[in-house]
Amino acid sequence: MMEPMKVAVFNTKRYERRSLEAAAEGKGIDFSFFEPRLEAQTAPLANGHEAVLIFVNDVADRAVLEKLAEGGTKFLATRSAGFNQIDREAARELGMQLAYVPAYSPNAVAEFTIGLILTLGRHIHEGHNRVRRADFNLEGLCGFELRDRTVGVYGTGRIGTNVVQLLTGFGCKVLAYDEEPNEEVMLRASYVDTREELFRFCDILTLHVPLMPSTFHLVDANALKMMKKGIFIINTSRGALLDTPAVVEALKERKVGFLAIDVYEEEASLFFEDRSSDIINDDTFARLLTFPNVIVTGHQAFLTDRALRNIAETTMQSLMEFASGLPCTNSVPLP
Repeated sequence: MMEPMKVAVFNTKRYERRSLEAAAEGKGIDFSFFEPRLEAQTAPLANGHEAVLIFVNDVADRAVLEKLAEGGTKFLATRSAGFNQIDREAARELGMQLAYVPAYSPNAVAEFTIGLILTLGRHIHEGHNRVRRADFNLEGLCGFELRDRTVGVYGTGRIGTNVVQLLTGFGCKVLAYDEEPNEEVMLRASYVDTREELFRFCDILTLHVPLMPSTFHLVDANALKMMKKGIFIINTSRGALLDTPAVVEALKERKVGFLAIDVYEEEASLFFEDRSSDIINDDTFARLLTFPNVIVTGHQAFLTDRALRNIAETTMQSLMEFASGLPCTNSVPLP
């Protein structure tokens, strides 16, 4: 009888552990669940584990991967669609196989994006808070309707395509930008030739691209200058798509009228933990929370029952393929 495959899982939360254990039932997996995120100091916890599972804010740079390899790890999978936290060149040199979850539930993030637009655009969160205080005054709660608004969708992969589908149901005029346009989006939206066109013409801008060198600080001071006064920006992709200090300045100048973010460039030291008793030392993040026209959520757009199930099942498929010596269906492309 084969020995169970030892798998170390970093950055584990209870809601995710249940899904992983259910997907692994009867498959010969011996999980070790660790609450800390993976970084140089915690990498030795994985010694003796053939495979390691990580999440978006874990650190998988060269130093960490070398420590994992020294401890016997040969397979690394991120339980996310993005893999920018992994040094792919180092993994290739170390002979470490990589996997990811390319599409756990695009609709989960798409629906959350629409939810952020409606919540902030109609002041639903403020109205809720007022009623809880027995304040039924409507002053300051006048919002706007989505119908006939021009919404720019930057990135039309699986999530962006779902966002376009949902927006058309609201009667919006949808503009889209992607280096690889797809026919499904063409039926519902108009593609523009450059990102600058998207920035100039939309009333609402929502970002749905991975973090790469070409998209780092996609929305910076120069991009903001091109946008309409009062632009509404939504980011449910990766925090570093926004140059946050530049966005804060634009909020102060009233150039940005609304901002809704589920991700933050420096979120690794903040998100996924209870920090309610801590002093937040990040002045930029603290400043964001002072604006009445800003909503920040803690990277929860993906979090649905379906998404958790799909993440677990896709990750389990990758583990089984690795254990059987088969090509990994969802391997991370190596440089």
